[in-house]
Amino acid sequence: MRLETDYLIIGSGAVGMAFADVMLDESDADMVIVDRHHLPGGHWNDAYSFVTLHQPSTFYGVSSTELSQGRKDAVGLNAGLGELASGAEVSAYFNTVMRHRFLPSGRIRYFPMCEYRDGAFTSILSGERTEVVARRRTVDATWLKTTVPSTHTPGFEVAEGVRFGPLNDLPKLDRPPAGYVVIGGGKTGIDACLWLLENGVDPDSIRWVMPRDGWLLNRNNAQPTEEFFEPTVGALANQMEAVAKATSIDDLFDRLEAAKILLRLDPSVRPKMFHAATVSLPELEQLRRIDDVVRLGRIQRIETEQIVFDQGTLPTSPDHLHVDCSASAVGNLEPTPIFDGELIVPQTVRSYQPVFSAAFVAHIEATYDNDVDKNRLCGVVPIPNHDIDWIRGLAASMMNQAAWSQEEGLRDWLFNNRLDGMSRLIRSAPKDDAAKQAILGKMRENTMPALANIQNLLAEAAERNVQYP
Repeated sequence: MRLETDYLIIGSGAVGMAFADVMLDESDADMVIVDRHHLPGGHWNDAYSFVTLHQPSTFYGVSSTELSQGRKDAVGLNAGLGELASGAEVSAYFNTVMRHRFLPSGRIRYFPMCEYRDGAFTSILSGERTEVVARRRTVDATWLKTTVPSTHTPGFEVAEGVRFGPLNDLPKLDRPPAGYVVIGGGKTGIDACLWLLENGVDPDSIRWVMPRDGWLLNRNNAQPTEEFFEPTVGALANQMEAVAKATSIDDLFDRLEAAKILLRLDPSVRPKMFHAATVSLPELEQLRRIDDVVRLGRIQRIETEQIVFDQGTLPTSPDHLHVDCSASAVGNLEPTPIFDGELIVPQTVRSYQPVFSAAFVAHIEATYDNDVDKNRLCGVVPIPNHDIDWIRGLAASMMNQAAWSQEEGLRDWLFNNRLDGMSRLIRSAPKDDAAKQAILGKMRENTMPALANIQNLLAEAAERNVQYP
């Protein structure tokens, strides 16, 4: 079998869906979407049952279709902030977009349960092979290679007889273990600990293995609605001031922490990691109830009676449940040009916002004529890993924002695109609102000094050249 299309999109996860959605509205292109999952949504198909978004639903999903109901959470550790869609809600949302928007358009053909390789895709169910020719481009929406605990292979040995599994298994327990060993300090580790605590597990029964402490984002600062103008835009203004006035990297992080832009689990432990995990302040308070936090480096192997770390050993038992949260959220950290001949590789063009970035990349593809201009406007913002990557990400984001501000059409597109989150909030501030204008004035006042000083901070980061495990 042979197909022709304008754009072949590999992956129907959030990135592929956000890209296709904009192309559907802003071009006349025909598209073929191929994915190995049985439903759209990518890694959401494999996520644990209690997963939620870490940032508000308001600016997640595809541009054309609202995910959020405009509600705030009334109960729980996110109370008072914009609702966080559950994994089930996100999966249902992407399926609805596919069934009720994409497929009825007649311009998108969708092939689930198929593996793509070398110009053809093969059905996992029937074995049928289909050659596909992309007249314009192939879009690799799998580049970021999002991984989740249920599908990854741990980077350590697990002996026979050890109770071990991904956090997906927690709701399936039929008897309490002797204790819980949560392995991983990132988003999934946080989610596992919070789920256990919220379900009545004594914090003294939880051992949290944390190879590296990470800086955390404050969710209160990511609420893109008018009632949160002061904390959200105020945090941006405070961030610019911190970057503008910082005398060193350590001084910068001290200023960001003092402004509650970045948070950390233990005030006595300096984080070396930044993966952009986001928490509310009540969530952080709950996490701090866990005293048994293990900082002995990475696990080498788990035996029935002990856990062997890079820097020592700790006892365990066959009755302890070892909860795997060690999967890296993103498996491919090396950037590549987004527009490259016959290939488009969507990556982040704004920090921590892959779906907005995919939509933006699609808009640039549909609007601009050559790859030089397209790549100029779509500088890759590196996926963060180490603490100093916060600085590299901000620098790249600021460079992109400066380029976008020179393009009138782009300013209007950002204002009208719901995934942008902040442009409308900032540009809609009333001129006669003195408090809001003072915040915007502070941000403008510090932007150019921040751009200048961030080069000094980048130079210090390059001199450190620290490689963390």
